[in-house]
Amino acid sequence: MGIPHSPQIPTSEGEAEEREEEKEAADAVTETTAAAADGCRSPLEWMRMLCDEMHWSFVFGVIVIYGVSQGLGGAVSRVASDYYWKDVQMVQPSEAQVYQGITSIPWLVKPLWGLLTDVLPVAGYRRRPYFIFAGLLGVVSMLTLSLHNKLHVAFALLAMTAGSASVAIADVTIDACVAQNSINHPPLAADMQSLCGFSSSIGGLLGFSISGLLVHAIGSQGVLGLLSIPSALVFTVGILKKEMHAPNFVYKEVCQKFLQANRTMLTTLKCPDVWRPCVYMYTSFALSLNIQEGMFYWYTDPKAGPAFSQGTVGFIFSIGSVGSLLGVILYQHVLKDHPFRGLLFWSQLLSSFSGMLDLILVLRLNLKIGMPDYFFVVIDEGVSQMIGRLKWMPLLVLSSKLCPPGIEGTFFALLMSIDNFGTLTSSWGGGLLLHMLRVTRDEYSNLGAAILIRNIMRLLPLALLFLVPKSDPHSTILPAEMLMENNSKGSQDTEVDDIELVSLVDRIH
Repeated sequence: MGIPHSPQIPTSEGEAEEREEEKEAADAVTETTAAAADGCRSPLEWMRMLCDEMHWSFVFGVIVIYGVSQGLGGAVSRVASDYYWKDVQMVQPSEAQVYQGITSIPWLVKPLWGLLTDVLPVAGYRRRPYFIFAGLLGVVSMLTLSLHNKLHVAFALLAMTAGSASVAIADVTIDACVAQNSINHPPLAADMQSLCGFSSSIGGLLGFSISGLLVHAIGSQGVLGLLSIPSALVFTVGILKKEMHAPNFVYKEVCQKFLQANRTMLTTLKCPDVWRPCVYMYTSFALSLNIQEGMFYWYTDPKAGPAFSQGTVGFIFSIGSVGSLLGVILYQHVLKDHPFRGLLFWSQLLSSFSGMLDLILVLRLNLKIGMPDYFFVVIDEGVSQMIGRLKWMPLLVLSSKLCPPGIEGTFFALLMSIDNFGTLTSSWGGGLLLHMLRVTRDEYSNLGAAILIRNIMRLLPLALLFLVPKSDPHSTILPAEMLMENNSKGSQDTEVDDIELVSLVDRIH
């Protein structure tokens, strides 16, 4: 995207011709990228275009981390960990809800992981070592949970948190690549988020489809041991990722770069166009109280609930992944060009209304109209996940547009940590709500009240929707002077800091 500037009188005819050639070359690159984004129709052509524009190792990393590690692995982990806390550790629903919140703490410090990937190369590489470390950490933590039959709840929680840290580190590292490519290829920003969403949804669909059967066959601990395989694939991404080697990095400058990155983040956060959407994103997640553990315990209770088996629970969640995938498809083909504010208004409103399906289920009103629990839960999960994805996609694109050049990984991680802090608030708030309403392993009489309170609170963020910009995904949100300033600072260290531009430079030369 060009930034308006004052016309300058060239000092010579040769300089004028050189500037004109540079402008034409830049316009050609932009037009080619936009045409590729608009002209692709089939998924294969779309994937090939992304590989050509940003190198196949980037696309491979997105598929492995979003599709295999977070999608498939996250789906399997969700079912396995639920049964692990319920059947192995024998904890109450409110305790399980709090523990799930604790395991998300590594996602709150994503700016730290992002800052490390941006300013602290290891052995001359900025991204690859962090993928390798994340893979090793995940393998060790999952095998620990699997091989110890009588692991104390504190150590089990520590291992779960370490596994979560493994996924978070890999996530923030690939997010840095996505954010930087979003800056370098503005017309493909929505396509990259769609790739992430497609990978996550398809992986989740596969994971949930087999999760229940795996838990039934080998138990929750055995399934947790299998999750070392996705971590091993993340390790492989670190080995295969194409990245420029910078052996002459001066580590004495790390402290200075940390301080400079912090100053840039603070300056960016002070911008009203940045902090206002951040307030909305946190509020939107925090006020959507998470009472999923209470619902899971009720699902599997043989007396109060429908007593779903492990296979049934996995299938229900897999249908939710289908809904999530439909949400990505709907966003990619219909909604990706619409303004942020309108999309978030309708997705937030529909999120509250769809939550009423849980209330109908718990009150067993579905049985009064002749609809079986199994069929109704499938519809409930599919609709809820589709709306959740429609809410999440524009927030991801908006976040990528708020990242200043030079610290894309750090700032995108900061924005995601704000979202994750909202999710943690939601999880702990949901656990507190379940505890206050005395929803336990054997008592579910107040679960309907918890659902109603949750649904009402989902409407509250609409009062802050004015904080979200009215612009669409193709607009530049950061002020022009901020982009120019950060680009100027980063131009002095291009070979070291702009590693992800390698594939583009190779094609131009």
